[in-house]
Amino acid sequence: MRRSISPLSLILLGAGVFLLVLTQLLAWYVEPRAKRTPTDTVSTTVFEGRGSYFDTGSVSTVDDQTITITRRVLGDVAAGERSGNAIWDVSTQIDTPKTLPLADPRKSLQWTTERWVTDRRTNLPVHCCEEKPGFEGEAYLKFPFDVEKRTYAWWDSSLGATVPLAFDKVTRIDGHEGYRFVGAVEATATGTRLVPGVLVGSKKPGQVLAEEWYSNARIELTVDPRTGRIMNALIAPTKTLRAPGSKKDAVTLLSSERLEFTEATRREQVKLASEDSGRLELLGETAPLAGGIAGGLLVAAGAVLLMRGRRQPQHSEE
Repeated sequence: MRRSISPLSLILLGAGVFLLVLTQLLAWYVEPRAKRTPTDTVSTTVFEGRGSYFDTGSVSTVDDQTITITRRVLGDVAAGERSGNAIWDVSTQIDTPKTLPLADPRKSLQWTTERWVTDRRTNLPVHCCEEKPGFEGEAYLKFPFDVEKRTYAWWDSSLGATVPLAFDKVTRIDGHEGYRFVGAVEATATGTRLVPGVLVGSKKPGQVLAEEWYSNARIELTVDPRTGRIMNALIAPTKTLRAPGSKKDAVTLLSSERLEFTEATRREQVKLASEDSGRLELLGETAPLAGGIAGGLLVAAGAVLLMRGRRQPQHSEE
Protein backbone atom coordinates (compact mmCIF):
# COMPACT_ATOMS: atom_id res chain seq x y z
CA MET A 1 0.00 0.00 0.00
CA ARG A 2 1.17 3.55 -0.62
CA ARG A 3 -0.07 6.91 0.64
CA SER A 4 -1.04 9.44 -2.06
CA ILE A 5 -0.36 13.11 -1.37
CA SER A 6 -3.23 15.41 -2.31
CA PRO A 7 -2.13 18.52 -4.20
CA LEU A 8 -4.84 20.43 -2.35
CA SER A 9 -3.26 19.57 1.02
CA LEU A 10 0.07 21.02 -0.13
CA ILE A 11 -1.63 24.15 -1.44
CA LEU A 12 -3.47 24.64 1.85
CA LEU A 13 -0.32 24.04 3.89
CA GLY A 14 1.70 26.45 1.76
CA ALA A 15 -0.96 29.17 1.90
CA GLY A 16 -1.34 28.73 5.65
CA VAL A 17 2.39 28.95 6.33
CA PHE A 18 2.62 32.01 4.06
CA LEU A 19 -0.15 33.77 5.98
CA LEU A 20 1.41 32.94 9.34
CA VAL A 21 4.78 34.33 8.25
CA LEU A 22 3.13 37.39 6.70
CA THR A 23 1.22 38.20 9.90
CA GLN A 24 4.43 38.03 11.90
CA LEU A 25 6.09 40.41 9.46
CA LEU A 26 3.17 42.83 9.74
CA ALA A 27 3.12 42.73 13.54
CA TRP A 28 6.84 42.76 14.24
CA TYR A 29 8.41 44.51 11.26
CA VAL A 30 6.01 46.56 9.09
CA GLU A 31 3.77 48.09 11.78
CA PRO A 32 6.58 49.39 14.04
CA ARG A 33 8.20 51.03 11.02
CA ALA A 34 4.89 52.63 10.09
CA LYS A 35 4.94 54.40 13.46
CA ARG A 36 7.17 57.18 12.28
CA THR A 37 6.52 60.90 12.31
CA PRO A 38 6.22 61.94 8.65
CA THR A 39 8.86 64.14 7.05
CA ASP A 40 6.51 65.52 4.38
CA THR A 41 3.99 67.16 6.71
CA VAL A 42 2.00 70.08 5.30
CA SER A 43 -0.71 71.34 7.64
CA THR A 44 -2.54 74.43 8.83
CA THR A 45 -4.38 74.66 12.14
CA VAL A 46 -6.44 77.64 13.25
CA PHE A 47 -7.48 78.77 16.75
CA GLU A 48 -10.22 81.34 17.19
CA GLY A 49 -11.92 83.07 20.10
CA ARG A 50 -12.75 86.37 21.76
CA GLY A 51 -10.34 88.42 23.80
CA SER A 52 -8.34 91.60 24.26
CA TYR A 53 -5.21 92.92 22.58
CA PHE A 54 -3.04 96.01 22.60
CA ASP A 55 -3.81 98.25 19.64
CA THR A 56 -0.75 100.25 18.64
CA GLY A 57 -2.89 102.67 16.65
CA SER A 58 -4.89 103.87 19.64
CA VAL A 59 -2.10 102.99 22.11
CA SER A 60 -4.62 101.18 24.28
CA THR A 61 -6.02 97.73 24.96
CA VAL A 62 -9.24 96.95 23.09
CA ASP A 63 -11.61 94.34 24.48
CA ASP A 64 -14.06 91.73 23.16
CA GLN A 65 -12.39 91.28 19.79
CA THR A 66 -11.96 88.21 17.60
CA ILE A 67 -8.46 86.77 17.93
CA THR A 68 -7.15 84.25 15.39
CA ILE A 69 -4.03 82.12 15.70
CA THR A 70 -2.87 80.42 12.50
CA ARG A 71 -0.10 77.84 12.61
CA ARG A 72 1.42 76.47 9.42
CA VAL A 73 3.76 73.47 9.43
CA LEU A 74 5.90 72.49 6.46
CA GLY A 75 8.17 69.45 6.58
CA ASP A 76 11.69 69.82 5.20
CA VAL A 77 11.73 66.52 3.33
CA ALA A 78 15.27 66.76 1.94
CA ALA A 79 16.82 67.60 5.33
CA GLY A 80 14.67 64.95 7.00
CA GLU A 81 15.83 62.24 4.63
CA ARG A 82 19.46 63.21 5.12
CA SER A 83 19.28 63.23 8.91
CA GLY A 84 16.64 60.54 9.49
CA ASN A 85 14.65 62.96 11.68
CA ALA A 86 11.39 64.83 11.30
CA ILE A 87 12.26 68.45 10.52
CA TRP A 88 9.35 70.87 10.53
CA ASP A 89 9.40 74.60 9.79
CA VAL A 90 6.63 76.22 11.83
CA SER A 91 5.06 79.64 11.27
CA THR A 92 2.65 81.03 13.88
CA GLN A 93 0.81 84.30 13.54
CA ILE A 94 -1.68 85.99 15.86
CA ASP A 95 -4.19 88.20 14.07
CA THR A 96 -6.85 90.73 14.98
CA PRO A 97 -9.80 91.80 12.81
CA LYS A 98 -7.51 94.53 11.40
CA THR A 99 -4.56 92.29 10.49
CA LEU A 100 -6.32 89.06 9.49
CA PRO A 101 -7.25 90.24 5.95
CA LEU A 102 -3.65 91.28 5.25
CA ALA A 103 -1.55 88.86 3.25
CA ASP A 104 1.75 89.79 4.94
CA PRO A 105 2.29 87.89 8.24
CA ARG A 106 4.77 90.60 9.28
CA LYS A 107 1.77 92.87 9.75
CA SER A 108 0.13 90.48 12.20
CA LEU A 109 -0.19 91.28 15.87
CA GLN A 110 2.57 88.72 16.41
CA TRP A 111 4.47 86.45 14.03
CA THR A 112 7.06 83.85 14.97
CA THR A 113 8.94 81.19 13.03
CA GLU A 114 10.51 78.05 14.46
CA ARG A 115 12.32 74.97 13.20
CA TRP A 116 11.61 71.82 15.18
CA VAL A 117 13.62 68.60 14.87
CA THR A 118 12.34 65.40 16.48
CA ASP A 119 13.13 61.71 16.48
CA ARG A 120 10.60 60.11 14.14
CA ARG A 121 10.05 57.11 16.40
CA THR A 122 10.11 58.54 19.94
CA ASN A 123 9.02 62.15 19.22
CA LEU A 124 11.85 63.37 21.47
CA PRO A 125 13.74 66.52 20.42
CA VAL A 126 16.92 66.17 18.37
CA HIS A 127 19.26 69.13 18.64
CA CYS A 128 20.60 69.41 15.12
CA CYS A 129 19.79 70.54 11.62
CA GLU A 130 19.49 74.28 12.36
CA GLU A 131 16.91 73.75 15.10
CA LYS A 132 15.46 77.11 16.21
CA PRO A 133 15.00 77.67 19.11
CA GLY A 134 16.24 74.82 21.28
CA PHE A 135 13.37 73.04 23.01
CA GLU A 136 12.72 70.12 25.32
CA GLY A 137 9.89 67.84 26.38
CA GLU A 138 8.05 64.95 24.77
CA ALA A 139 4.92 66.57 23.32
CA TYR A 140 4.80 69.53 20.93
CA LEU A 141 2.72 69.76 17.78
CA LYS A 142 1.90 66.09 18.43
CA PHE A 143 2.27 63.50 21.17
CA PRO A 144 4.28 60.27 20.83
CA PHE A 145 2.68 57.21 19.27
CA ASP A 146 0.68 54.97 21.64
CA VAL A 147 -0.28 57.72 24.06
CA GLU A 148 -0.47 56.68 27.72
CA LYS A 149 -2.79 57.88 30.48
CA ARG A 150 -0.08 59.80 32.35
CA THR A 151 1.45 63.26 32.62
CA TYR A 152 3.45 64.51 29.61
CA ALA A 153 5.98 67.34 29.38
CA TRP A 154 4.52 69.67 26.75
CA TRP A 155 6.66 72.42 25.23
CA ASP A 156 5.10 75.89 25.46
CA SER A 157 6.83 78.25 23.03
CA SER A 158 5.39 81.35 24.70
CA LEU A 159 6.81 80.25 28.04
CA GLY A 160 10.06 78.93 26.60
CA ALA A 161 9.83 75.87 28.84
CA THR A 162 7.88 72.67 29.35
CA VAL A 163 4.48 72.46 31.06
CA PRO A 164 3.19 69.26 32.71
CA LEU A 165 -0.06 68.16 31.09
CA ALA A 166 -1.92 65.59 33.16
CA PHE A 167 -4.27 62.97 31.75
CA ASP A 168 -7.82 64.14 32.47
CA LYS A 169 -10.26 61.71 30.89
CA VAL A 170 -11.26 59.72 27.81
CA THR A 171 -13.55 61.80 25.63
CA ARG A 172 -14.80 61.97 22.04
CA ILE A 173 -14.23 64.59 19.37
CA ASP A 174 -16.69 64.35 16.50
CA GLY A 175 -17.27 60.71 17.41
CA HIS A 176 -13.57 59.76 17.55
CA GLU A 177 -12.20 58.66 20.92
CA GLY A 178 -9.35 60.66 22.38
CA TYR A 179 -7.40 61.26 25.58
CA ARG A 180 -7.75 64.71 27.09
CA PHE A 181 -4.77 66.31 28.85
CA VAL A 182 -4.95 69.51 30.87
CA GLY A 183 -2.51 71.93 32.47
CA ALA A 184 -1.92 75.61 33.23
CA VAL A 185 0.88 78.17 33.46
CA GLU A 186 1.12 80.55 36.38
CA ALA A 187 2.15 84.14 35.62
CA THR A 188 5.84 84.00 34.70
CA ALA A 189 8.33 86.62 33.56
CA THR A 190 9.49 85.69 30.05
CA GLY A 191 11.63 88.65 28.98
CA THR A 192 11.82 92.41 28.63
CA ARG A 193 10.70 94.99 26.11
CA LEU A 194 11.85 98.58 25.61
CA VAL A 195 8.77 100.84 25.87
CA PRO A 196 7.97 104.44 26.94
CA GLY A 197 7.99 104.50 30.72
CA VAL A 198 4.65 106.30 30.81
CA LEU A 199 3.03 103.29 29.12
CA VAL A 200 3.67 101.06 32.13
CA GLY A 201 3.25 103.76 34.76
CA SER A 202 6.95 104.20 35.44
CA LYS A 203 8.07 107.47 36.99
CA LYS A 204 11.35 107.31 35.10
CA PRO A 205 11.52 109.59 32.06
CA GLY A 206 12.08 108.19 28.59
CA GLN A 207 12.04 104.51 27.78
CA VAL A 208 12.32 101.61 30.23
CA LEU A 209 12.83 97.86 29.98
CA ALA A 210 9.33 96.70 30.84
CA GLU A 211 8.95 93.12 32.00
CA GLU A 212 6.97 90.74 29.81
CA TRP A 213 4.76 88.31 31.72
CA TYR A 214 2.89 85.28 30.42
CA SER A 215 0.28 82.96 31.89
CA ASN A 216 -2.14 80.39 30.53
CA ALA A 217 -5.22 79.71 32.65
CA ARG A 218 -6.07 76.47 30.85
CA ILE A 219 -4.32 74.25 28.32
CA GLU A 220 -6.55 71.46 27.08
CA LEU A 221 -5.40 69.05 24.38
CA THR A 222 -7.41 66.08 23.13
CA VAL A 223 -5.17 63.51 21.47
CA ASP A 224 -5.70 60.42 19.32
CA PRO A 225 -4.29 57.58 21.48
CA ARG A 226 -2.72 55.59 18.66
CA THR A 227 -1.06 58.30 16.54
CA GLY A 228 -0.57 61.14 19.04
CA ARG A 229 -2.26 63.61 16.70
CA ILE A 230 -3.89 66.56 18.49
CA MET A 231 -7.55 66.54 17.44
CA ASN A 232 -8.64 69.55 19.47
CA ALA A 233 -6.80 72.24 21.41
CA LEU A 234 -7.97 74.95 23.77
CA ILE A 235 -5.83 77.61 25.44
CA ALA A 236 -6.44 80.72 27.58
CA PRO A 237 -3.27 82.83 27.26
CA THR A 238 -2.50 86.22 28.77
CA LYS A 239 0.52 88.39 27.94
CA THR A 240 1.16 91.59 29.85
CA LEU A 241 3.75 94.27 30.54
CA ARG A 242 4.88 95.43 33.97
CA ALA A 243 7.04 98.30 35.06
CA PRO A 244 10.52 97.11 36.11
CA GLY A 245 10.23 95.44 39.52
CA SER A 246 6.46 95.89 39.72
CA LYS A 247 4.14 93.11 40.87
CA LYS A 248 1.15 94.45 38.95
CA ASP A 249 0.28 94.24 35.26
CA ALA A 250 0.29 97.65 33.59
CA VAL A 251 -0.61 96.77 29.99
CA THR A 252 -2.45 93.82 28.53
CA LEU A 253 -0.84 92.80 25.24
CA LEU A 254 -3.07 89.78 24.65
CA SER A 255 -5.69 87.99 26.70
CA SER A 256 -8.38 85.43 26.04
CA GLU A 257 -10.34 83.05 28.21
CA ARG A 258 -10.86 80.63 25.32
CA LEU A 259 -9.02 80.18 22.06
CA GLU A 260 -9.92 76.87 20.45
CA PHE A 261 -9.50 74.99 17.18
CA THR A 262 -12.06 76.13 14.64
CA GLU A 263 -14.68 73.61 13.59
CA ALA A 264 -12.97 73.16 10.21
CA THR A 265 -9.59 72.48 11.86
CA ARG A 266 -11.17 70.07 14.32
CA ARG A 267 -12.89 68.11 11.53
CA GLU A 268 -9.68 67.90 9.51
CA GLN A 269 -7.59 66.74 12.48
CA VAL A 270 -10.15 64.08 13.44
CA LYS A 271 -10.29 62.88 9.82
CA LEU A 272 -6.50 62.55 9.61
CA ALA A 273 -6.30 60.88 13.03
CA SER A 274 -8.99 58.38 12.06
CA GLU A 275 -7.27 57.51 8.77
CA ASP A 276 -3.78 57.16 10.28
CA SER A 277 -5.06 55.26 13.31
CA GLY A 278 -7.02 52.91 11.07
CA ARG A 279 -3.93 52.09 9.02
CA LEU A 280 -1.87 51.36 12.13
CA GLU A 281 -4.66 49.24 13.58
CA LEU A 282 -4.89 47.29 10.32
CA LEU A 283 -1.14 46.64 10.24
CA GLY A 284 -0.70 45.97 13.94
CA GLU A 285 -3.90 44.24 15.00
CA THR A 286 -6.59 43.46 12.44
CA ALA A 287 -4.46 41.97 9.67
CA PRO A 288 -2.19 39.93 11.98
CA LEU A 289 -5.17 38.55 13.92
CA ALA A 290 -7.23 37.72 10.83
CA GLY A 291 -4.18 36.40 8.98
CA GLY A 292 -3.13 34.31 11.98
CA ILE A 293 -6.56 32.73 12.30
CA ALA A 294 -6.87 32.10 8.57
CA GLY A 295 -3.31 30.78 8.34
CA GLY A 296 -3.85 28.44 11.30
CA LEU A 297 -7.06 27.08 9.78
CA LEU A 298 -5.41 26.52 6.41
CA VAL A 299 -2.46 24.73 7.99
CA ALA A 300 -4.82 22.55 10.03
CA ALA A 301 -6.95 21.74 7.01
CA GLY A 302 -3.90 20.93 4.90
CA ALA A 303 -2.49 18.69 7.64
CA VAL A 304 -5.78 16.82 7.96
CA LEU A 305 -5.93 16.20 4.22
CA LEU A 306 -2.32 15.09 4.22
CA MET A 307 -2.91 12.64 7.05
CA ARG A 308 -6.03 11.29 5.40
CA GLY A 309 -4.31 10.63 2.11
CA ARG A 310 -5.83 7.51 0.63
CA ARG A 311 -3.78 4.39 0.69
CA GLN A 312 -3.75 2.82 -2.73
CA PRO A 313 -2.63 -0.77 -3.48
CA GLN A 314 0.71 -1.18 -5.21
CA HIS A 315 0.43 -3.32 -8.40
CA SER A 316 3.34 -5.69 -9.02
CA GLU A 317 4.71 -5.94 -12.51
CA GLU A 318 4.37 -9.30 -14.20
